[in-house]
This record gives sequence, C-alpha cells and structure tokens, in this order.
Amino acid sequence: MPDSHDPTQNHLLAALPPDEQDRLFPQLEHVAMPLGKALYEPGGRMRHVCFPVDSIVSLLCVMEDGASTEIAVVGNEGIVGISLFMGGETTPSRAIVQSAGSAYQLKGQALKDEFDRGGAMQHLLLRYTQALLTQMAQTAVCNRHHSLDQQLCRWLLLSLDRLQSSEIVMTQELIANMLGVRREGVTEAAGHLQAAGLIRYRRGHILVTDRPGLEARVCECYTVVRQEYERLLSRRVEAVRA
Repeated sequence: MPDSHDPTQNHLLAALPPDEQDRLFPQLEHVAMPLGKALYEPGGRMRHVCFPVDSIVSLLCVMEDGASTEIAVVGNEGIVGISLFMGGETTPSRAIVQSAGSAYQLKGQALKDEFDRGGAMQHLLLRYTQALLTQMAQTAVCNRHHSLDQQLCRWLLLSLDRLQSSEIVMTQELIANMLGVRREGVTEAAGHLQAAGLIRYRRGHILVTDRPGLEARVCECYTVVRQEYERLLSRRVEAVRA
C-alpha cells in the first residue's frame, strides 16, 4: 500500500481495537475511486464494501425513467455497502463516486465474519447505520421543505466535512442530478451564494471561502445530521480506543 495512504484515515477502521485491525487490515485492498465510478447499481449483488479515505460516494435513489436524487453521502466517516452486513446484499439505490480519491475495499464475506463475532466492528457498524438512516430521513425532509439555496448549503457542508480541502470538484449539472432539480436552479442558487461571498465557482470547481457564512445560512437539517453522527460515533470511538 502507498505510504501516503493508511486504513486509519477511515474513521470506522481507525476506531477498531488492535486485535480486530490485525484481522482485517491485511485483507484490505487500496483502490482508486475515480469521479463517476459506480460501486453498485440497483438490484445488483454486492460482493465488497468500501471504506473511503479521501473520496466521497453518493447514494442515489433511481426512478424508472432514469432520474435520480441523492439520499446520502458517505466519506471517511463511514462505509459503502451496509446491505451486506444487514442481510440484504442488494439495494434499490445506486452508489456513485461524487468526489474522486481512494478507498479501502474489503470482501463482503470477510466483513460478515467480523460482524458476526459481535465485537467492536458490529457495534460501530450498527451505530453508523443509524446515523446514515438519520441522514437519509433528514435529506428527504430537506428536499421537501427547504429552499434550494439551503439544500445546496447543506450539500456543500456535508461534502466539506468529508474532505481535507475547501474545494469541491463538481459541475453544476452533477449537483443538479444529486439534488434532483434542474440545472438552472443550481446555477441560480450557486449565484446567490457567490454573490454573498460564501463560495467561488469556476469550471466545475467550487471553493468555499466562508464556511461560517454557509453554516449561518443552512437549514437545521445539516446540524441534525452532524450532531447525530457525533452522538453515535464519536463517543464510541473514544470508548473503543480507551
């Protein structure tokens, strides 16, 4: 594995006690996560899970006509492929790389074996799943009740929380697909944020220049999701390390 990459860059893997890391880390495969890569499609059988380290994956709900809307994002705080250990092994959603980078891949059977031991991995994954479900529910509420400006702020902040940079590489067309809205709406919303001095947008690159300003403008949905992740995972990480 490259020296610049380490499984502990993923927060779930970092929280595991040494004995579980010793069992799992030799089975991890470091993989590239290019922009737009599909990790799984609706109804497809999952054979691996991915632990992102510096990439972000969007989970999308896909309609019969091909239209899609993002229901959650997963970055270095989590895992892609919860259906494997929840017993389903397939899902009606699609997983697409939203921000390029890398991840650690693990065979599904290896994860299930560790999960069935009932140790720290099981507890972490169950808490993570609850946090992810909260994000999905809050996303649905946000899309129904809040303005596109607020939705875009939420999306930007959730993405920043999972990156080591203040810059996001993403075209307005892709953002529109994620949010399930017309591109013209994203163009207008991004223009409002840029005019307010919160972001700079150029050729598919969004630079957040005023994060506190974004946090002041965003709806409560972002805070609800962030606090739930902190409540469910931060304490567990500290307990495992102790």
